[in-house]
Amino acid sequence: MLTMVPEFNREIGIPRVAAIEYPFGRPIGHVDDVEGQRAVLMAALAVLEKADAPGQVHHLPFTWIEDPKETDWQPPEPSPIIKMMFKKG
Repeated sequence: MLTMVPEFNREIGIPRVAAIEYPFGRPIGHVDDVEGQRAVLMAALAVLEKADAPGQVHHLPFTWIEDPKETDWQPPEPSPIIKMMFKKG
């Protein structure tokens, strides 16, 4: 699974996780960035070769070009998963 919240996915039992620190709504990258999206997808698929046991989280080596908190397309209200994570934090 490709996810921006690897801790949550590990907690609910997803067997193999490719973690990426991209903002919600953009798990594979910017719109129209075909090369960047392909690189993310290929790296996520490579996790299937690397992950040899359940519960593993592999952090992909990509960084978003701006601080996700500063993007102007974030939803006005956090998703239920994010609300739950803030309560636990």
